[in-house]
Amino acid sequence: MKKVLTLALLTISFILTGCGNTNNSTDDSTAETTRAKTSFTGEYIVDADYVKEHLDSIILIDARGEDAAKKGTIKEAVPMAWQYLADVENGASGDENWGLVLAPKKLAERLGDKGIAKDKEVVLFASAQEGWGDDGRIAWELLAAGYQDVKMVDGGFSALKEAGLKTNKTGTELKPVDVNIEAINQDHLIKTDELKADYDDYKIVDVRADEEYDGEVLYGEAQGGHLPGAIHVRYTDLFNKNGTLKDNEQLTKLFEDAGLSKNDKIVTYCTAGIRSAYTQLVMDMCGFKNVKNYDGSFYRWAKVADVEK
Repeated sequence: MKKVLTLALLTISFILTGCGNTNNSTDDSTAETTRAKTSFTGEYIVDADYVKEHLDSIILIDARGEDAAKKGTIKEAVPMAWQYLADVENGASGDENWGLVLAPKKLAERLGDKGIAKDKEVVLFASAQEGWGDDGRIAWELLAAGYQDVKMVDGGFSALKEAGLKTNKTGTELKPVDVNIEAINQDHLIKTDELKADYDDYKIVDVRADEEYDGEVLYGEAQGGHLPGAIHVRYTDLFNKNGTLKDNEQLTKLFEDAGLSKNDKIVTYCTAGIRSAYTQLVMDMCGFKNVKNYDGSFYRWAKVADVEK
């Protein structure tokens, strides 16, 4: 089983290479006093200094996965890719269950094997706007699985290094623990059948890059384009140039300028539900409480439904 999973992860890693930041954002030269006033705040976000201060009491996860960790990670971090918590071993992208959140029993087993205890504070980091929002995907999934204290590091791996945390090329391993997950909370999760049935009830938000939205097939999608009527809000537009999130006021304006209100029922999606999971959490922290992430996302929709270009 481990060989199959390893092969699957290597395949997905090859397909899903990181995306770059090609969009306008805030100048890095902003004074420290201004940064303090404009930094993003929210229940799922901490800064690098917080991690440094609480390192002995938290579980730190490198959501970029083991391959990235081999090139350098935080010494105390547990490397774990989002694919480890998803159904990627059976079938191919776009198949009915491919890439979806694992069933509760299997998910509990995987998290337990990694030592991710439910009674601990879990803090995740990834590569900010240079990556895929992997930390957001795992955080979104942990919250749906009943974990109560989940955070992401603003600025990701780069911010942690700049804060002076020690690095190595292995991370750490925790002792296995017992994890119980009775059910996956569906409040911020939507699947294809439900989205199809209630499509007109939602505003659909595509968080992919321009070329993906416009119809280029970059990652093995069944066809190019976007969901009908989808509003385009790029994942990379959430960030400043230094990799930290723009402040709450800026991001709220970004969403409202795109035609979204805090009372709307909203669905976010990307290629496989990774960047869109991160965006769902950010929108929630900005007061958009009726947002669901499309688990399966464009991989699945492009295979079974009509798209626009």
